[in-house]
Amino acid sequence: MIVVTGGAGFIGSAFVWKLNREGVDDIVIVDHLGTSDKWKNLVNLRFADYIHKDEFYTMVCDDDVPFDVRAVVHMGACSSTTERDADYLWENNFLYTRTLAEWALDREIRFLYASSAATYGDGTRGFSDDSAGIAALRPINMYGYSKQVFDLWALRQKLADQMAGIKFFNVFGPNEYHKGDMTSVIFKAFHQIRETGRVRLFKSYRSEYPDGGQLRDFVYVKDCVNALWWLLQHPKANGIFNLGTGRARTWNDLIKAVFAAMNLAPNIEYIEMPEGLRNQYQYFTEAEMTKLKKAGCPADFAPLEDSVRDYVTNYLQKADPHLGE
Repeated sequence: MIVVTGGAGFIGSAFVWKLNREGVDDIVIVDHLGTSDKWKNLVNLRFADYIHKDEFYTMVCDDDVPFDVRAVVHMGACSSTTERDADYLWENNFLYTRTLAEWALDREIRFLYASSAATYGDGTRGFSDDSAGIAALRPINMYGYSKQVFDLWALRQKLADQMAGIKFFNVFGPNEYHKGDMTSVIFKAFHQIRETGRVRLFKSYRSEYPDGGQLRDFVYVKDCVNALWWLLQHPKANGIFNLGTGRARTWNDLIKAVFAAMNLAPNIEYIEMPEGLRNQYQYFTEAEMTKLKKAGCPADFAPLEDSVRDYVTNYLQKADPHLGE
């Protein structure tokens, strides 16, 4: 069995979709569905079983997992960059991950886990995934710190070379619909355009960046799961890797691509950024992708405009926007 934690979430369910496309359905999904709409991400997918994350954690702690596991793809976490409960993030994002990693590695089970580009903080220390520089990073929110702590633990324990951690940059695409305020700007822009005919973006507060000229490394979820599939198939490709396109694009580029996919002329309004965000705002992110490519991963990414068009026309404009057969 392949265990996918967070398997009903955004990247997790997209990876289950990728597994299905590769003919794999011996999958156990581990998640916490609660009252959200995450369950809708599962409707079009094939898998063997679903287990609540707390029940699976107990199974692992008691060494009582009742099926053979060949890989754990740990995408489960609280991914909210505005979550303020530090104890919850510590337990959910660090301690849970550490327990799964120890259990899997002790049994020579392939272990992949989600780190985050949020570990890079404001970006002033660069975006290199070279392990030698990871200790110098300074996340600016508790979510990023919870991911950083596990990366550091893996390095201190000399276990990072026995598993693969993935620092996801700005991921967008189908199956993100349950994420509320944490959905991508593409998803939000699509609905703003439908409702008002325009998109609102934050103004820039740095002279070197025009309004809408702030830069991000936007990466399509389909490209992400292709990379995860490659890592799953290559158990000797280990370490902590960036996963982005390696090419930063502006918010203006992104929004113009959404308008183009909807066959509309751009209409962008620039608004004031809340003061509480101004000190935490990243003006530039761009993944250094040399390390993953040197490991042998093809890391071929579609142009932003093509990815946005696929997302808008084949999902957001459809009655059922979820990934599936």
